[in-house]
Amino acid sequence: MKKLALILALVLALAIPASALAEPIDVAVIIKATTSDFWQYVLVGAENYGKEFPDRVKITTYGPPSEADIDEQVSILENVVSSDPDAIVIASTSSDATIPALEDAQAKGIVVITIDNRINADVYDSFLATNNYIGGGLAAEQMVKSWEALGIKPVGKVGLVNAMAGVQVLINREAGFRDKLAELAPEVEILETRFTDNDMVKSITAAEDMITANDDLIGLFGCNNVTGDGVCRVITEQGLKDKIVGIAFDSDPEEIEGIESGALKALVLQDPYGMGYKGVNYAWEKFNGTEIPKEVDTGATIVTIENFYDDAVQGLLNPMLLKID
Repeated sequence: MKKLALILALVLALAIPASALAEPIDVAVIIKATTSDFWQYVLVGAENYGKEFPDRVKITTYGPPSEADIDEQVSILENVVSSDPDAIVIASTSSDATIPALEDAQAKGIVVITIDNRINADVYDSFLATNNYIGGGLAAEQMVKSWEALGIKPVGKVGLVNAMAGVQVLINREAGFRDKLAELAPEVEILETRFTDNDMVKSITAAEDMITANDDLIGLFGCNNVTGDGVCRVITEQGLKDKIVGIAFDSDPEEIEGIESGALKALVLQDPYGMGYKGVNYAWEKFNGTEIPKEVDTGATIVTIENFYDDAVQGLLNPMLLKID
């Protein structure tokens, strides 16, 4: 009987996947800015995965206060790599500055998952992001549709308020917007981009300056949620929602209010929650030997007042609703 019991125990042990017997892996999640709603949504996704699967992962989160703090993010990454986690999920603000540290991570056998911004080197196991060129094009398409709905002729000027110069996701976003608007509304002049260091006050000033200097301004595009807040605030305060079409990327409470009030006619939503959740899942799968895709398009969704109250859209607008306590 003892021999039979030992055989049964051995069979059961072999039937249980090795991952089920292992300790949770340590996953470091590094975002671009701790003060941004967008990046908090990424953390909700990552942390929810950890709460759903505590036997798989243990999550630790990091990030500088602002997206302008590139050197601080690099320093954080270097310290994380030296602590030898099993995996890193990172949204790198710079496409180049983090390469040496990520090379060190891969040399140490650390799984590297990048999200949002493409790294200019093959130093990652998987990359999850929005196609920002297409997203920018969607913003331009919606601006043209909004002009038509308001009876505004597509002749005049459009201003771009961009968070930061030299950030690839924003470069792609702006290029997609410019190219599509030139195709759909060739008589519209797109003004020189105003960069605002991802600062709300500077974004407000940029929008105000464009309006003051251009009587024929018919549109403003905020390339992220901070610049979108600036555009929304100025259109609201100056009562211009029927004269200037405001379009922005991402979502936060002020942008959501802007859609409801009409100050913003549309938002282009990414899936930050999905980037965090799927990023951690891919880290766990890769660590346990599962093949994962090299690149994943996480999609972009246009939100207007027409689809604003859809359940799926509400989850994208405010991923805090999905947070597991």
